[in-house]
Amino acid sequence: MKQDIDFILQGWEYKPGMVQARLVQAAGGRQVIQMRVDLGVLQIETSGRPDGVKPHGHPTYLSYLREQARLAEKGESKFSLTEEQCQEADREFVQYYHRRICWLALRHYPKAVADADHTLAFMDFVLRYSPSDEYTQAHEQYRAFVVFQRTQAAAAQQAENQRPEAAIDAVRIGLEKIRSFFEANDLEEQMDEDTMVQHLRRIEERLREEYGIETTLTEQLEQAVAQEDYERAARLRDELKRRT
Repeated sequence: MKQDIDFILQGWEYKPGMVQARLVQAAGGRQVIQMRVDLGVLQIETSGRPDGVKPHGHPTYLSYLREQARLAEKGESKFSLTEEQCQEADREFVQYYHRRICWLALRHYPKAVADADHTLAFMDFVLRYSPSDEYTQAHEQYRAFVVFQRTQAAAAQQAENQRPEAAIDAVRIGLEKIRSFFEANDLEEQMDEDTMVQHLRRIEERLREEYGIETTLTEQLEQAVAQEDYERAARLRDELKRRT
């Protein structure tokens, strides 16, 4: 049996600094992602866990850990991640990172958002059940980055659907979440200089200029509530529901 992957690598030169991804047909009629890396190719499943495995019969390792935590707490014992569970959790974090950046490169934005949500949910789980501050920080340091990528995908999805106001609101929500992260870590003074924040602000400015939007309906609603103009706020809420 031919075991080398020369036929895959031929004509697909690796380019450092770029996410090179493509969708291909695999066995059984399923579609998979192939991602070019320095020494070969990663093949990633497009649904379920990226490696196609069901840990302990669960769709993801996060799902399995949630059940373990629930069973422990039902038995009135304290749940904390073991060293082996931390290693397996890290595997899933890396797998979802690879698939998320592939979805972004392929412009499959809803799937990029879904994978980012999985990672953020896993980060929340780690924050609650981490065995040490070191392990917590090893993941929390990337929270703003995951929120940044999720915000990019969410805004791009809304823009593609010709909903520029929703795209602007998605950026604003993302920036607020990043602000909360900076404040929680006593880094608020660094936020304005952060490259991710600057990039999202440029996206917001470009959307406002391109579509001539000074304030979105959501921003107008926030202003009306702040001014206690509840009649106007009610009209704006109705308009938001209609648009949705």
